[in-house]
Amino acid sequence: MPKITKTDYEALAALRYRLRQFLHFSEEAAHAVGLTPQQHQALLAIKGFPSRDRMTVGELAERLQIRHQSAVGLADRLAANNLVRRKTNAGDRRRVNLALTAYGEKVLENLSASHRAQLRRIGPEIETLLKRLRNERD
Repeated sequence: MPKITKTDYEALAALRYRLRQFLHFSEEAAHAVGLTPQQHQALLAIKGFPSRDRMTVGELAERLQIRHQSAVGLADRLAANNLVRRKTNAGDRRRVNLALTAYGEKVLENLSASHRAQLRRIGPEIETLLKRLRNERD
């Protein structure tokens, strides 16, 4: 394994700092629209789930790396705020599918637009840091 250089440490520290800034931005943006960061992550996980616009509570738990019972509570809060709708799976009544409501779609779209704009602002610096880390190994 190659030695970690001072330049590596600097690039890693700068990358972690920029990522933390983005996460802070994301948390603040969620709070500004009345969501917790975890609720925002849940909406994004549901909408961004591969090949479909719904997911089960179990899949949500996996995507957010939380316990199933925590995902159930999160889904309950999202449904109570009209952000998602719950529907029992016709093929397996034990499974509950979650999908965004029209209101949930609108909230997520606005949040995602601001996140995309923020990533466009900081993306070039992050890409430069990643290149520095890759080039140190070549």
